[in-house]
Amino acid sequence: MNGVNGGLRQSMAWLHTWAGLLVGWLLLAIFATGTSAYFQDEITRWMQPEITGQRQITLASERAVDWLQKNQPGADSWSITLPGRRAIASTLYWKPAGETRRSLRDHTITLDGNGQPVVSRATIGGFFLYRMHFDLHYMPVLWARWIVGFCAMFMLVAIVSGVITHKKIFADFFTLRFGKGQRSWLDAHNLSAVLALPFHAMITFTGLVTLQSLYMPWGMTVAYPTVAAYSADAYGSEAPPVRSGNAAPVAPIAEMIRQARVAWGGAEPGYIDIAFPGDANGIVRMFRGGGDGMAARAKTLQFDAATGHMHPVPAAKGAASETESVMVGLHAGRYAPYLLRWLYFLCSLAGTVMVATGLILWTAKRRVQLPDPERPHVGFRLVERLNIASVAGLPLAFACHFLANRLLPLRMEGRPDWEVHAFFIAWGGSLLLACLLSSRRGWLTLLAASTAAFAAIPVVDALTTDRWLVPSLLQGDWVFAGFDLTMIALAGALGFATWKVYKRPTIVVGRKRAATREVSA
Repeated sequence: MNGVNGGLRQSMAWLHTWAGLLVGWLLLAIFATGTSAYFQDEITRWMQPEITGQRQITLASERAVDWLQKNQPGADSWSITLPGRRAIASTLYWKPAGETRRSLRDHTITLDGNGQPVVSRATIGGFFLYRMHFDLHYMPVLWARWIVGFCAMFMLVAIVSGVITHKKIFADFFTLRFGKGQRSWLDAHNLSAVLALPFHAMITFTGLVTLQSLYMPWGMTVAYPTVAAYSADAYGSEAPPVRSGNAAPVAPIAEMIRQARVAWGGAEPGYIDIAFPGDANGIVRMFRGGGDGMAARAKTLQFDAATGHMHPVPAAKGAASETESVMVGLHAGRYAPYLLRWLYFLCSLAGTVMVATGLILWTAKRRVQLPDPERPHVGFRLVERLNIASVAGLPLAFACHFLANRLLPLRMEGRPDWEVHAFFIAWGGSLLLACLLSSRRGWLTLLAASTAAFAAIPVVDALTTDRWLVPSLLQGDWVFAGFDLTMIALAGALGFATWKVYKRPTIVVGRKRAATREVSA
């Protein structure tokens, strides 16, 4: 607590240290899964190698409506998720007449790039990693979002206090010394923090903005009697349709898409919802695709399903609503072309490294201050084991999740769930190993296992599909080739880390009596 009683910089250093440590392990998972989410669509495509073809919005929409008219003519609603700019498949959902709840898993089908039904392996795809970074898993969504918001607020505190603590923030940008123990970890932490500092501040603040109505609902509850009234005012709404009982086929969907493109300045639809298809009172709601603008809140148009007549274009959003939408769009990055998307990815990866090195630095700094480094107290051992499981075990969880996609039986019951279970089983096993082994052996074992697992992904890919690295390179299929190359690069980085830990000698720590200790990382 000495830092609290010192000057401003000492107080901020104390706040920075503890704000980062208390949520660091979960924050690392949030950053890592959020980093992967910038390539969510590409991960999904890799996890569904059976789906081929090209992105064709109008053809996909027409084929989707044709299939639904033939196979689900009496449904209460049809929903069509169209391929985004980086996807090729369409997903169809429907709610049978009279069913009060929609079971998406039971009432869904996938169409390939040519609009033809395709039987692909059941998978959640990149959607799991995307949702994991703000909804976590195995717990109520509301609880998870409060926990993630708590972590994000601590992250914001750590960023601000870290900037105040730094005496040489610009000098640290150019400093990275290897082989210097604690000094090297501090350099790595400083470099990864300063390198993408504007991004870290933006992504943390906008992350809080995405759920601002959950964290700070008081303005909404004071100004509006109900949440529905607020939503109607903020986002616009029309009265829901009522089934008339008079049959009327759905008008050509291509003409509605053409009108939507004109209204949106050339932007494409990303989602179509049809209420009471085949009824004279049916309504088509068309949502603009998320990758056609920085604003995240999709613009919506409505049409009469039977005639194709477009309803009046909703009024423009107010400044506050538009600002919130743009900030959410900045956080998600769906608008970003590939070069900017890679910049998002690399900056977010730097944030992951920043959190990881901060956790390691905490133990490296305090180990030399222990009365007996060979027999640390329980609190220190707990932090050290959690560090090992988080920093070295989390990559293993990612790799096992991807391996499960290729190795689980294609027709296995509950297959998507077991892909997710594989992630948490590997992560939980990492914690168990970290608790059973010494710190040095724990680091070596889990880093080596993560290296092997990532290196195995391209090999298993070659043994289980025909879209592995070499054919993908020859065909110019950069989604599949890029995924395998990324796995090889991650295996190389983890292999280098394993080698560095292995080659690092034990260090003699001077106290009243010298004690040789094992290095934790």
